[in-house]
Amino acid sequence: MEKIIDDLTGRGWSVQEDYFPPDLIAELQRDLELNRAAMTQAGIGRGENLKVRSEVRNDVTLWLDGQSGAQNEYLRLLDAVRIDLNRALFLGLHSIEAHYALYEPGGFYKKHVDSLKGQRNRVVSTVTYLTKGWRAEDGGHLVLYDAAGHELTRILPLSGTLVIFMSEDIPHEVLPPARARCSIAGWFRCNP
Repeated sequence: MEKIIDDLTGRGWSVQEDYFPPDLIAELQRDLELNRAAMTQAGIGRGENLKVRSEVRNDVTLWLDGQSGAQNEYLRLLDAVRIDLNRALFLGLHSIEAHYALYEPGGFYKKHVDSLKGQRNRVVSTVTYLTKGWRAEDGGHLVLYDAAGHELTRILPLSGTLVIFMSEDIPHEVLPPARARCSIAGWFRCNP
């Protein structure tokens, strides 16, 4: 956690390879596959403003609701991260929301931010990668940008990696993968 906290305060983002146990990652991958038929086309916006815009993103998602042991364990581990971030950075993070995300070959999510400045609904964003055996030629990188639009880094979606960044401050995009790419996108939220 010290590295994550130092990274977030120093540059606004952190990448931690092998953060989650391999057996949990494998269980989450199986859970996603078991629930694949229930996944729906992802949208942008919230509530009544939610719209499917396949020119912006074309992944499918399924919200984690704790319906499996793997989901419960993952959410428990993320909650420990939330508590540590609150202790160290006084962010007032109140809850977690997360969903599986599946990008088929050629899928993408164009550059965006997860929360508009000042809204303080999504404060810290997380991404956890699930697909085993990912190689550089498989593509599907997460690209992080600074506020001026300059590329900060490209992150290869290696199984078990946790990416964490400030939701309002880090624009990002998902580049098209050459094969199916599975992950969990999550957000630590403030109490509305």
